[in-house]
Amino acid sequence: MNNKGGFVNDSIKHLDSLQQSIDTLLQHKNIDSLLQKDTLNKKRLTTFIVAGASLYVASMAGLYQLWYKKYPQNKFHFFNDNDEWLQMDKMGHFTTAYYISKAGYGSLKWTGLSENKSILYGGGMGIFYLTVVEILDGFSSQWGFSPGDMTANTLGSGLFVGQQLLWHEQRIQWKWSYHHSPYAKYRPDLLGDKFQEQWLKDYNGQTYWLSANIKSFLKKGNTFPAWLNLAVGYGAEGMTGAARNSTVYNGNPVPPFERYRQLYISGDIDLSRIKTHSKTLNMILNAIGFIKFPFPALEFSRGKTKFYPLYF
Repeated sequence: MNNKGGFVNDSIKHLDSLQQSIDTLLQHKNIDSLLQKDTLNKKRLTTFIVAGASLYVASMAGLYQLWYKKYPQNKFHFFNDNDEWLQMDKMGHFTTAYYISKAGYGSLKWTGLSENKSILYGGGMGIFYLTVVEILDGFSSQWGFSPGDMTANTLGSGLFVGQQLLWHEQRIQWKWSYHHSPYAKYRPDLLGDKFQEQWLKDYNGQTYWLSANIKSFLKKGNTFPAWLNLAVGYGAEGMTGAARNSTVYNGNPVPPFERYRQLYISGDIDLSRIKTHSKTLNMILNAIGFIKFPFPALEFSRGKTKFYPLYF
């Protein structure tokens, strides 16, 4: 991890080795029976494996630069961070695992792999990818292998796999929304100095949603709008530190904010159920479907109820 050039060079060597293995696999005498069973497309399979491996290596290299490069390595260790950020970080892990699993499933279906194999292999990608990240955390002096994170990762992938096996569709989607919060300016090192960092780091401005498609739970033949969802959200505010708030930053006092949780009820739009005559537009709508659509909402927090004409 301390040798940037060696890390990248080793990754390139692994890709070359992977390409050779793919070529050997596609020339194997049993590949025809595999293709016949799963209607696999050889070119698409190769594209998926090479592109997936490339993205994996690139993301690991980027993760090293962003998170691990500045901190020394240590022997593998565990770390209990379940009391940090009012569990908003666990929501992030859940979300990442869910959407990696969803993307993996969609990609494998595109190659022609059978439905059940696409569900299981694609669903496993979310857990696999984030398990590698947790192992890297386990060797970093700044973090550690978090059982709480692994639980969130498993549940995130499980939400996708379970629904796909049961219904062959995602009736309940996990979504995300963000609004600017006033807390980042007090700890820009933790919460982000600019917008491009804050939407990712500032948990105060994030809300995570379970968005359920109403029509899919009603009897067949109903005329309820296919795109209208009911969403339940979770958020938290008042956080200028992980387990507890900061009192001073760079010699300046930090106000004593109250840390509290928020529950929301709102409507939502399932963009994946809006079909147009354009394949490109349908793809775009599906790709941005992880974003909770702005809607009126009720917030329940600190024993009070607050109404938002439009919440995002």
